[in-house]
Amino acid sequence: MTDLPRHAVHLPADTKEGLSKRLRRIEGQVRGIHRMVEDERYCADVLVQIASVQEALRGVGKVLLENHLTHCTTDAIRSGDPDEAKRVVAELIQLWGR
Repeated sequence: MTDLPRHAVHLPADTKEGLSKRLRRIEGQVRGIHRMVEDERYCADVLVQIASVQEALRGVGKVLLENHLTHCTTDAIRSGDPDEAKRVVAELIQLWGR
């Protein structure tokens, strides 16, 4: 695959701010999980918190994917550049497989 852009082509300020808030909250949850493990908390309780963090990260991923499809991918396909359109389609296929 060709080199990918190093930054978001279009990430609205409110989206960026919302993602930052979510990620800080997730960071706090992960620190809490670390404390739970250190304190030898009941495994089921730790697993519930891990599931919560995983779901929160999925939510961040959905927002970023929506932004990528709405802006980056759409712009590349509409650009009229067949190589760029091919690149973003290949990129999406690669991301889907992860």
